[in-house]
Amino acid sequence: MVPTDRAELTTALKGLREELATSPEPDRIRVLTRWIGIAEMSLGDYDEAHTFLRRSLELAITSGNVRAVVATELNFGDAHRYAGDIETAETLYRSALDTARSQCPELLDYALQHFGKHLMERGDLTGARTHLQEALRLRIAKGNTELVESTQAALDRLDTLIGSTPVSAPVVAGPGEWSREWTAWLQARTTVSDPTRWHDDLTAVRGAVQSLALHQRVQPRHLWDQPFPTELVAAMAAEAEKALAADGYRHNGKRNAAVCDAANHFAAQVDLAAIVARSTGLDVEQPHTGVYIGYTEGQSLDFHVDEAGFGEANLIICLARTRRTGTAKASTTVFISAAGHLECDLAAGSGVVFDGALTPHGRTPLGAGESITLISLGFRARDQARRVLSDLPPVPA
Repeated sequence: MVPTDRAELTTALKGLREELATSPEPDRIRVLTRWIGIAEMSLGDYDEAHTFLRRSLELAITSGNVRAVVATELNFGDAHRYAGDIETAETLYRSALDTARSQCPELLDYALQHFGKHLMERGDLTGARTHLQEALRLRIAKGNTELVESTQAALDRLDTLIGSTPVSAPVVAGPGEWSREWTAWLQARTTVSDPTRWHDDLTAVRGAVQSLALHQRVQPRHLWDQPFPTELVAAMAAEAEKALAADGYRHNGKRNAAVCDAANHFAAQVDLAAIVARSTGLDVEQPHTGVYIGYTEGQSLDFHVDEAGFGEANLIICLARTRRTGTAKASTTVFISAAGHLECDLAAGSGVVFDGALTPHGRTPLGAGESITLISLGFRARDQARRVLSDLPPVPA
């Protein structure tokens, strides 16, 4: 975003700040902080943009205004992308896209457009095409010529980059759409909230899941004995608590927040790539992305498969958890495989590694007084061929 008249925008920004200083209404404050954040982003002051957009997002979440949450997450993602923080930008774009798809369809084309352009800049041209083509179909249906032209321009740029066929060519479902379809199929047939559905009735989905297992780069493995330094885990737990409270956003029924200094220090001190390689046999690079996750009483994560961009291997480490003494059953991370299911009761300092894009997984509901804080890290295979998902099994009819 580049201002057409920098002086005029600077003057307008001053007026917005003056109004904000005297405005008593929370909804007006939310609107003003969003506008100020967008203006500061356009002027290149990303720290200020982050401050105001974070405040606007918090107010949107508190008010329950889903439309405002989606719109502000997209702006916040832009502010991080322009500042060079690609990982945080992607986390925000994915959250906005998920929310728009499930709760705010009128903004779905905007979420697809932002995420598609992000993927194009990141070099994921196939993923970018999938998202931009879906945005184009929605915008054609809306009949808004200006929006159609914007998406068409992005697709034209993409065609130039990859020398591909015209946009009118038949569209093959990309990994993102494939993941969403598989997730919908799984959730229509099983749920983490009813253990009998994935204990006793697993045969209903076992055959389908077996087709996924044939493509898995990593088999789920509970890491009981990894010597993660206690002081580093505790530092991440403290950082995560602050980040989830200050910057957290709702995603799939729990709260997520971008990782910060303590997580980066942990990754610099511990050879996580070597741990994953020893545990799985897959040679990976150091983690390229990460996110803090917080669950509280009653929250859960239903069975799903991740989009491929998070990595070929996922490592979840428990940073902290609380539960009432005498509780019969604690919340667990659950995986469905062709052979059955795997339940991981993660304690602080233990973890689990798996292929999130091809392994149905979730978390069972937390009980009374229970909470758990996690960090999820994504790893890319060093072998470029292992990163490519081809001949993916179709979603069963």
